[in-house]
Amino acid sequence: MQSSFDTTLIHGGLTTDPRTGAVNTPIFQTSTYAQDELGKHKGYEYSRTKNPTRDGIESLIAECEGGKYGFAFASGMAALGTILSLFKSGDCLIISQNVYGGTFRILDKVFKNFNINYKIVDTRDLNELSSALTPEVKAVLIETPANPLLSVTPLAKVAELCKKKGVLSIVDNTFMTPYLQQPLKLGIDIVVHSATKYLGGHSDLVAGLVVVDDENLAERIGFLQNSIGGVLAPFDSFLLIRGMKTLGLRMQRHCENALFLAEALSEHKAVEKVYYPGLKSDSEYEVQSSQARGGGGMLSFILKPEYDYRIFFKSTRIIALAESLGGVESLLCHPASMTHASIPKDLRESMGIAENLIRLSVGIEYGKDLLEDINQAIEQAKSNNGKLK
Repeated sequence: MQSSFDTTLIHGGLTTDPRTGAVNTPIFQTSTYAQDELGKHKGYEYSRTKNPTRDGIESLIAECEGGKYGFAFASGMAALGTILSLFKSGDCLIISQNVYGGTFRILDKVFKNFNINYKIVDTRDLNELSSALTPEVKAVLIETPANPLLSVTPLAKVAELCKKKGVLSIVDNTFMTPYLQQPLKLGIDIVVHSATKYLGGHSDLVAGLVVVDDENLAERIGFLQNSIGGVLAPFDSFLLIRGMKTLGLRMQRHCENALFLAEALSEHKAVEKVYYPGLKSDSEYEVQSSQARGGGGMLSFILKPEYDYRIFFKSTRIIALAESLGGVESLLCHPASMTHASIPKDLRESMGIAENLIRLSVGIEYGKDLLEDINQAIEQAKSNNGKLK
């Protein structure tokens, strides 16, 4: 057993080549494998089914999450789509409020066609959740902190309730990573990651990961992974292993910078509200601190009406306006027109996703440089606003 999580990131999993002793996992760029004779091979037949480089990242993420079985996919949505394929016609899933727009889209536009339905529930409210667990519900799918309002669901209590009701609990752990939060250890059944984000960490790959602890569940997911075939390629598996080696260092800086900016923005005259569960003044702080080691690197805020958010997005000099999150560089996002555009406007607004909501993925740059960039962009938004010329 590794002595600490940071050591596990570097030395965990099947990440040293047993044949050569190479300290970095080799890229096995092959589609197939020679067999000794009929029915006899060296553990590998075809790379959709199994690949040594993919074995490396799958074993590493399993160890980091405290689970036994890991699965790597070509994207976070490929991972989620495979998990949703566990269910059959007539089944229903409960999803958290203000989940990622892609999660809503795949349920609403794809799996709904197969009569797999969903309910949107405030999973923070255990009474509401319990009432929603009707017989057709087979799983609860949670993001915590949720995207983009950073609402926090009490995982251990939800896991206990799901076990009592006989339904699966699934957590998207993308925002937290196993460095900050390990849902399996809190009783959750399935953990999903968009590894494109913090785990890769450098905005240079697209990947998804799944971890479970139960053997029967692992067999079902493994069958679906091979059958559907949305697996992670060897080179991207190699990049993801490399990215995860520095996850601990990066997450420390992400959290440090995010807290610094959240505190500054919460006192800014132009800001109406800040969403960041690492703030002691945030309504989510108590639950967040009980199940995670920090607030993470994501925050959202609402500019007051007299500041034009469209001008703000055009005026930053360091922070780019872009999809995605979790890289070393800071990124801005307009949830209403980007990540959550697939959610109908009235539903978005009922969730609290306003037009002037700004999501910030805080990178590892010098924190004061980021604050200076935000401040000057806010000033531009004021001076260019037609009401305040």
